[in-house]
Amino acid sequence: MRAMVYRGPYRVRVEEKDVPPIEHPNDAIVRVTAAAICGSDLHLYHGLMPDTRVGMTFGHEFIGVVEEVGSSVQNLKRGDRVMVPFNIFCGSCYFCTRGLYANCHNVNPNATAVGGIYGYSHTAGGYDGGQAEFVRVPFADVGPTIIPDWMSDEDAVMLTDALPTGYFGAQLGEIAEGDTVVVFGAGPIGLYAAKSSWLMGAGRVIVIDHLEYRLEKARTFAHAETYNFTEYDDIVVHLKKITDHLGADVAIDAVGAEADGNLLQHVTATKLKLQGGSPIALNWAIDSVRKAGTISVMGAYGPMFSAVKFGDAMNKGLTLRMNQCHVKRQWPRLFEHIQAGYLNPSDIVTHRIPLEHIAEGYHLFSAKLDECIKPIIIPTAS
Repeated sequence: MRAMVYRGPYRVRVEEKDVPPIEHPNDAIVRVTAAAICGSDLHLYHGLMPDTRVGMTFGHEFIGVVEEVGSSVQNLKRGDRVMVPFNIFCGSCYFCTRGLYANCHNVNPNATAVGGIYGYSHTAGGYDGGQAEFVRVPFADVGPTIIPDWMSDEDAVMLTDALPTGYFGAQLGEIAEGDTVVVFGAGPIGLYAAKSSWLMGAGRVIVIDHLEYRLEKARTFAHAETYNFTEYDDIVVHLKKITDHLGADVAIDAVGAEADGNLLQHVTATKLKLQGGSPIALNWAIDSVRKAGTISVMGAYGPMFSAVKFGDAMNKGLTLRMNQCHVKRQWPRLFEHIQAGYLNPSDIVTHRIPLEHIAEGYHLFSAKLDECIKPIIIPTAS
């Protein structure tokens, strides 16, 4: 089969690999019909995630058609059209029985640090991902769900990570009716978090970024008030000024490890790799939210420490909430919102790229060329 293969930082290409076999009676093999490149895939592409091995296939956002199932699989059959959450989880451990699927204890040798994720380095279990023609799906009775007939492929693939994660970010903010919410980052997660904040009762939604085309999308898609941080001497001071000098009630970090805005933080994190990520967006969140406010962290950071302003957070009495999204837990409510017309997930898709051109897709997305917001990979396109 053809699959995206990692060859080192900033180097990916399409190679022939063996079609993955059934390794366990609970496995399924899925023929991928659409995958996406996630902003967190860029952390792998840029060489920032520990134990990312040459030869790995990335891709934790994908949908497809069931090609084969193991002997124990009861809920799926060949030919089913399925969406697969990025979390790999057993469904029966201490954490899964509490709905904490992202924290499953049985799917990763490093389970005390992180759960299992498709195509996200051996730090996250070493599973190949879905930027390929076929992918092995463990615990097939637990994670995948049959895609409703009314749902499009592009909406479905957005439900495997990006939309649930943005929605989860707003959930963790514990938004009260009328709250002012500031979202750092106008990428896919930030856009969905901003849109979801309205659904949870926000009275004002502000989005911060430095890319004008993404801020424009935040205005048209999420109906947010937007500010370009490069136009202000200190974006935190500006945010205080426009929120009665108290600060926002809720801040959502939808940027994570590769945040721009502070050269020292950026260089020490992404070039020298002395931190698990540049915490500038998170530090802006800490400084700009009001005392006793809430911060939700959806941006991905590496396992190393980062220079977070924890003392400021403590002295302001902030609540910091964070986790990888438990994707499947979000689906029932998101299905309702989509059917009701409140959410149209595929509105943020900007590029559809054949698998053969995935190297160009990574470059395009990484360099923010051609006003790229969300690229989808089509294995069958030519």
